[in-house]
Amino acid sequence: MTGLLLAGSVAVAAVAQEPTASGARARANALVARMTIDEKIELVHGLFPPMATGKTREELIPSAGHVDGIPRLGIPTTRQSDASLGVANQVEQRKGDTATALPSSLATAASFDPAVARAGGAMIGAEARAKRFNILLAGGVNLTRDPWGGRNFEYLGEDPLLAGTLGGAHIAGVQSNAIVSTVKHWALNPQETGRSILDARIGEAGLRMSDLLAFEIAIEQGRPGAVMCAYNKVGGDWACENRFLLTDVLKRDWGYPGWVMSDWGAVHSTVKAANAGLDQESGQELDRAIYFGAPLKVAVEAGQVPMARLDDMVARYLTGLIATGAFDKAMPAKPLPIPYAAHARVAQDAIEAGMVLLRNEGALLPLSPSVKRIAVIGGRADIGVLSGGGSSQVRSVGGVALEIPLPADHPAASFTRITYHKSVPLAAIRALAPQARVTFDDGRDPARAAAVAKAADVAIVFATQWTTEAADADDLSLPGRQDALVEAVAAAQPKTVAMLETGGPVLMPWVQKVPAIVEAWYPGQRGGEAIANILFGQVNPSGRLPITFPASADQAPRPTPPGRERMAKSAAAAAANPGAPQANALTGWTVDYPEGADVGYRWYEKKGQRPLYPFGHGLSYTQFAYRNPVLTGGTRLSLTVDVVNTGKRAGADVPQMYVARDGGGHPMRLAAFERVTLKPGETRRVTLIANPRIVADYDTTLPGWRIAGGRYRVALARDATDRTIVRTAELRPTTMKP
Repeated sequence: MTGLLLAGSVAVAAVAQEPTASGARARANALVARMTIDEKIELVHGLFPPMATGKTREELIPSAGHVDGIPRLGIPTTRQSDASLGVANQVEQRKGDTATALPSSLATAASFDPAVARAGGAMIGAEARAKRFNILLAGGVNLTRDPWGGRNFEYLGEDPLLAGTLGGAHIAGVQSNAIVSTVKHWALNPQETGRSILDARIGEAGLRMSDLLAFEIAIEQGRPGAVMCAYNKVGGDWACENRFLLTDVLKRDWGYPGWVMSDWGAVHSTVKAANAGLDQESGQELDRAIYFGAPLKVAVEAGQVPMARLDDMVARYLTGLIATGAFDKAMPAKPLPIPYAAHARVAQDAIEAGMVLLRNEGALLPLSPSVKRIAVIGGRADIGVLSGGGSSQVRSVGGVALEIPLPADHPAASFTRITYHKSVPLAAIRALAPQARVTFDDGRDPARAAAVAKAADVAIVFATQWTTEAADADDLSLPGRQDALVEAVAAAQPKTVAMLETGGPVLMPWVQKVPAIVEAWYPGQRGGEAIANILFGQVNPSGRLPITFPASADQAPRPTPPGRERMAKSAAAAAANPGAPQANALTGWTVDYPEGADVGYRWYEKKGQRPLYPFGHGLSYTQFAYRNPVLTGGTRLSLTVDVVNTGKRAGADVPQMYVARDGGGHPMRLAAFERVTLKPGETRRVTLIANPRIVADYDTTLPGWRIAGGRYRVALARDATDRTIVRTAELRPTTMKP
């Protein structure tokens, strides 16, 4: 874990040098006082370089965004790049420019380790600065409310404590390089189908206790310089002109000092958006009009937007730059060398910590070094590993193994392709089993693949599911004939391993027929090597699911994306009448979230559903025991326990603490967790302290958080369904401000 420790130590040193928010704001106010109105307007709207036609004072690097600085005041130009998984270059806007590709954010979340998240953030932040960017559009913490979400792989799972904690660590890592990280997409943006026209509806208490709580924790722990608002409406208002979200919650209740930037193409007005709390229009060419340029100046001069509001918009932008160090640390005049080998180690550490061993009947894994014949089947395992699509797409170091253009009518066709990183599982397996005969079959013909598997001692079948921003998964089944492929291989070879490269949960109708199943997510640019290390026991799997895998699609709150049929009808009508206006094309629809705060595993418990694999689940090649648990109450819930490695291998465990008020009728909530690495026979005393906002309910009549006095049940668990060790304790009533 040297790469993690190195990146983490650099991050800690840099964060300690940040100015205070109040000091940053004072400097910002002094700068604003010296500006003309035209200079102020210039800072609150930015270009989208691939489409920009206006002149700039600074070089326009092909990327996500650009805002000119003000040289006479020392205000720097800002250059913005996507995203959380590496410095993106989606369709090779910058010819030949590659970057280190982390595994999917779900893989990072599966580590249950803030150090992993921080190291990944520090690494991509360092590369962003070396490539002359000072704003990274990272920090995705939207909860994965639906298993079919196309962008689930970019997020950190379904639990607000896990997503917020790891999101905050990732943001802090990015910003340790004196650049800004965003946190996004604010808020309630869990689906891609109709994302720019739908209206998400949820009660305030439920929203505060779920999605907003994830943001609140991430902002507290990561202190991002900027918040990016979402495409969708929330409660009837566009997220980027939603006063409740932008001003009441974020700036008033939480005292957030930085600025709110729009998502690209998410601005719909000038006066309403500015007065609601939007501080900057990003990528203005993707909006229907430039709302925060000349129209904002007119609105200010007419008194429709107060000058004080414009001053606040600019001051918040400058505060975010100053507080993170991006204002004072000049960008390099030309790209700097990058230690790609060390950074690749960070990416590999992340996926090795986040890969999840779902099933291991008969201890099939790890594979014996003496195995003589291995069949590797499917998933293009002979050329590379799959990557998720969209604005987070990274062109990885070492080159692209395969790039498949999308159909012209696909909603993501203009900015992404189906891409495989050039990290080859087949080659990595052969390297770790040099004495074995390793045979590959592409899996296109299940019968032929079954014959190859039967002739081997063990079969490893790779199954893939590609997902992307701008489109949700068609369903939870493996696409193509892959379920039939896995069935055929397992029927022919009793020693079959299923290796899944997916954007999130998939159904497994063959689950009882396959003795070993590993979730590898989108494993990043060193995924092939990491997969081989897990298979042969060079690395002990330790990931835990950050998202529930349902047993069937109808277990989830929404079996399919709301609005999908309507979108399909609109597309069909447009195809039948090219060029004709479609009356219903942009009218949108409402998506209700009746589960409220009971997201993910809480929903399954509430409904009495038994998922295929629960949140928090993950196996190991060793065994762990929990001994001598002691629970105390009073003003907080504290659970202390001995975690013991009772097996013969070193490994990592993740004891999880779930809480519910006794008799309250609510599902249990993850209130604390800790990743613990132990040698064989080693014992460590661990104390888990429940986050008070997880124990509390949000009371809109206070307003604020209320912990009801009384008895609470606490489960020390291996996953969200484990009730083997349950204790109770009394808590005194407490209230907290929002």
